[in-house]
Amino acid sequence: MDLGSLNYFLGLEATPTTDELFHSRLKYVRNILARAQLLDNKPVHTPMVVSQHPSSDGQLFSNPTFYRSLVGALQYLTITRPDIAHDVNSVSQYLHSPTDDHFLTVKDILWYIKGTLHFGMTFCLSASSGSLVTYSNADWVGCTSGYSIYLGDN
Repeated sequence: MDLGSLNYFLGLEATPTTDELFHSRLKYVRNILARAQLLDNKPVHTPMVVSQHPSSDGQLFSNPTFYRSLVGALQYLTITRPDIAHDVNSVSQYLHSPTDDHFLTVKDILWYIKGTLHFGMTFCLSASSGSLVTYSNADWVGCTSGYSIYLGDN
């Protein structure tokens, strides 16, 4: 059975052209921003200061279930938005007992995403064999890591 061209599946939007396929999550991100009541806020240019390490000190956040829901949605978003993976990892470490400062960090990530709504991943038609190559790097001292995954020429 042919279901036709891929255009929206599990929050993933696919826009095909003659030689490319662009993946984004515009609708999914807008739904997260609406749930957090941040659709009308101004965006920021960076999601979080990398040297900033959230601490467990401070006033406990009044709605930890809401915090966990937003962080879970952000975790799912990192599949197509690796630029926020480090920051989402940082706020995920406090799911058990989030503070008001942790929630502010989640809001910073959401404000950043608002300014980058149209970011996504482009896959180009490739003449290569379609091999999958992965590179990774970890800096355990600074708790940062990076990775690159290539499928063919993408």
